[in-house]
Amino acid sequence: MAEATTRSEGPATRGPLDGLLVADFSRILAGPYATMLLADMGAEVIKVESPGGDDTRTWLPPTRDGVSTYYLAVNRNKRSLALDLKDEADAELARELAARADVVIENFKPGGLARFGLDYAAVRQANPGVVYASISGFGPQADPSLPGYDLMVQAVSGLMSLTGDPHGPPYRAGISVFDVLTGMHAALGILAALHHRGPSGAGQHLEVNLLSSALSGLVNHSSAYVAGGEVPHRMGNAHPSLFPYEPLPVADGELVVIAGNDGQFAKLCEVLGLPGLPADPRFARNQDRTAHRDLLRPLLVERLATRTKKDLFHRLLAAGVPCAPINTVAEGVAFAEEVGLDPVVAAGEGGAAVPTVRHPISFSATPPRHELPPPALDADGPALRTWLTGPRD
Repeated sequence: MAEATTRSEGPATRGPLDGLLVADFSRILAGPYATMLLADMGAEVIKVESPGGDDTRTWLPPTRDGVSTYYLAVNRNKRSLALDLKDEADAELARELAARADVVIENFKPGGLARFGLDYAAVRQANPGVVYASISGFGPQADPSLPGYDLMVQAVSGLMSLTGDPHGPPYRAGISVFDVLTGMHAALGILAALHHRGPSGAGQHLEVNLLSSALSGLVNHSSAYVAGGEVPHRMGNAHPSLFPYEPLPVADGELVVIAGNDGQFAKLCEVLGLPGLPADPRFARNQDRTAHRDLLRPLLVERLATRTKKDLFHRLLAAGVPCAPINTVAEGVAFAEEVGLDPVVAAGEGGAAVPTVRHPISFSATPPRHELPPPALDADGPALRTWLTGPRD
């Protein structure tokens, strides 16, 4: 299959999932993010698209060379096959792909693939060892009219009630946070199911949904309610259980300042010339500082306001106090470069290469690959059709 579907030679690097075949029937963000992570780690991912292509191909601006940067963000290292599932010949090719795959991943509405013979029960008949992952907004028992949009889940999960100024309206997060989190949960579940399949040979059906991922991802906030009976509320940039743990004003803007324990608070006070505060019973322990934050904040701000972000950043870090400037995305990428993370890599080679963000995991023995740029629609269709209509390997 590899010889029949190669768009470019690329380097010979293969990751820890080399040899794994993933049939990707997902679109938009959660599923494609999951499959890109798998592809980076060496899996062969066949991206099955409708003749019109993944919706995110049309989500623009911004663009690079006329292609949506949204689409480019989550589709490298894949091969594109355009199939019209309403056409029986194309549906048969899709079923053949699913029968050959180690992993099938989809984010149709629950039950939506059954009419094409591509639901788990049908695929399992032809491929008993398949790991089949379904992604939805609210799980298989929910009203099918509920579409799985990240913004909807940010609203219904409670996240928006926690985001924004306490005296202002609720806000969405700056990214589609639950799509990304669900994609990571899907990839994690797939790897766990593959580990189980190793000795048993048995595949299984995984179901992940945005709302469950959201409630899990709310961590301490959801725990505050389910374990403590307290409903968290919007606090702006403040933390409900720590202070200081938020942006504070300095001479030329704001700086995130963190005192995650009593020792860090003592060091902060030393740098700011406030040696008596750690001994003050109102501020001695974290719970004391949190309870008296309205008294403590102006004392800290008075000293912080006399110094610049750059000066404080270096002096506080040198003293062992966590802090950070509030960067733009461009500055964030630059900072990652400064600390040696090399965050930007080219997917592909030569003029076809696309700058992308490096895979987030480093492996000492089987490094991730960044070989193929995100594919044009049906870029690998002819080769894949030839392979799918030929004998199985």
